Amino acid sequence: MFESVQGLLAEHAELQKRLSDPAVYADQGLARKLGRRSAQLNGIVEAYNRWSQLEGDLGAAREMAAEDPEFAAEIPALEADLETAQARLRRLLIPRDPDDARNVIIEVKGGEGGDEAALFAGDLLRMYTRYAEQRGWKTEIISATESDLGGYKDVSMAIKGSSNDPAEGVWARMKFEGGVHRVQRVPVTESQGRIHTSAAGVLVLPEVDEPEEVDISQNDLKIDVYRSSGPGGQSVNTTDSAVRITHIPTGIVVAMQNEKSQLQNREAGMRVLRARLLAHQQEQIDAANSETRKSQIRTMDRSERIRTYNFPENRIADHRTGYKAYNLDAVMNGELEPVIQSAIEADEQARLEAVGEDH
Repeated sequence: MFESVQGLLAEHAELQKRLSDPAVYADQGLARKLGRRSAQLNGIVEAYNRWSQLEGDLGAAREMAAEDPEFAAEIPALEADLETAQARLRRLLIPRDPDDARNVIIEVKGGEGGDEAALFAGDLLRMYTRYAEQRGWKTEIISATESDLGGYKDVSMAIKGSSNDPAEGVWARMKFEGGVHRVQRVPVTESQGRIHTSAAGVLVLPEVDEPEEVDISQNDLKIDVYRSSGPGGQSVNTTDSAVRITHIPTGIVVAMQNEKSQLQNREAGMRVLRARLLAHQQEQIDAANSETRKSQIRTMDRSERIRTYNFPENRIADHRTGYKAYNLDAVMNGELEPVIQSAIEADEQARLEAVGEDH
């Protein structure tokens, strides 16, 4: 059982040797890549050692049971522990998403519902900001278009973690947030107290660590400059500082206007463009690998309805996993972990089943 572990144990030992070599750290990109892989394998090595130790203990207890009743009494507990250790190791051996350790750029856009949808987009941004704070992550607003009544027509935020462990990565958790988030509540603009339904779209992109990771030729870019505008469309700048970047081969367009200088907006735009191109490349890989696509419940599609937030009933419901709870007020305040955990568990189970089908 677990024959594939031997190759991973050897890889882990080799990584430890390389990471102990100071010369590796002359290339920060390489050091980061090796550190991530080592962190991922650490859990597998620990789980394998635990399983191996329990298997040895159980074997010894069975041998001694005939002579000593105390050893016989230990057998049921050891069998249960061994089963738990096997299940943990089996889950850790499921191939991980290669982007799990990455930071993310999350885009929230008010959908159907006008001002109410924009207010809800603002509520979602606050929820993600609070959740990030609870996990010790840092957030940074990259761009934002505010609506007249508050909230956002659209907003982009970077979320940065500090762990090399893919299981603790920002993308590992936030990737399940992509899709349509539907809200049911009485809008502040509604005088009759009627419940309205509106929505906001969320797109989550893994952020590129090094610009060299995504090869972008300047000849593939069309860059336009124009004047920034604020709520209502009025110009807020007398210079052409806003930037629109079009990646001609893919048709991906990124527009930035929040910074005061054209150079800053261009840098922010290229940061988002690299993230979108990385996601585009991964989508192509997933499309070529039907098992991967089938086993993942995350989506890059902002049109798929994934969750409903019902304020009158204080109810949160995830339509992909069946998760439902009546603590919406807490969730909107950042208590998002149980909802995300339900998505992680559903994704792991689907991956586990896909691996089982392959063997």
